[in-house]
Amino acid sequence: MTSPSSGGGAPAHEIDTSKPHPARMYDYFLGGKDNYPVDQEAAEQFMKAAPEVRAGVLANRHFMHRAVRHVVAEGGVRQILDVGTGLPTEPNVHQIAHGIAPGTRIAYVDNDPIVSTHSMALLDGTGTSVVLADLREPQALLDHPEVRRVIDFGAPVALLLVAVVHFLADADDPDAVLATLRDALPVGSYLVLSHATGDIHEDRREDAAAVYRRATASLNLRPHARVLDFFGDFTLVEPGLVKVTDWRPDEAPQPGTPPIGIYGAVARKDR
Repeated sequence: MTSPSSGGGAPAHEIDTSKPHPARMYDYFLGGKDNYPVDQEAAEQFMKAAPEVRAGVLANRHFMHRAVRHVVAEGGVRQILDVGTGLPTEPNVHQIAHGIAPGTRIAYVDNDPIVSTHSMALLDGTGTSVVLADLREPQALLDHPEVRRVIDFGAPVALLLVAVVHFLADADDPDAVLATLRDALPVGSYLVLSHATGDIHEDRREDAAAVYRRATASLNLRPHARVLDFFGDFTLVEPGLVKVTDWRPDEAPQPGTPPIGIYGAVARKDR
């Protein structure tokens, strides 16, 4: 799970290791090595409160893979704006998209300098870019020269907001952030979004969410109806907003799979 900004810590161009960072915690959940002891400690505390988290981040990533395949193969989109990309974990968005349509252009956006540094290694030509920007400043993000170099907002775009909007607090006005981003997309574009929720578990995972209060961005669990708001008047692709494990799964869930508290959906801009 990535984060939208430095949350009042170090400036965006500096690496802050005094607080856990959601992107680095996410990397730890995935078994990666691009994290610090402060991230590992927070991640371990989170896993005690929400033992299904590792299954959840994998399910969320697999949802992203399926969604990217859909918007490229079935939606015909040839440019992707991936905001809150997180630390690289193969296969990445560009690898999935290029496996279907090699000319697809991708702009990766994150606020963490570590993410930016590692993601630079992914650049495979003029059609891919890595941008250091803040989701809480959506217009500046859209106007960033590197975003504009890769993304043509006169043609359909797939906007990926995968496990990042839940790091926008209500005070950040996520509705306005989403509206700015949706309004920038032309007809025929897609929004791919996943968001953590407390709906699925009896304890609403409040203890788990509390772990992020000392991180660079808080984790804001929201109910189904609230997550649905973020799609505006876009048309949801079947099966709509569902648990990420239920969005067009490649195979039936394995017996004993824990319930995953993450909603996901793909929606198209039709007007």
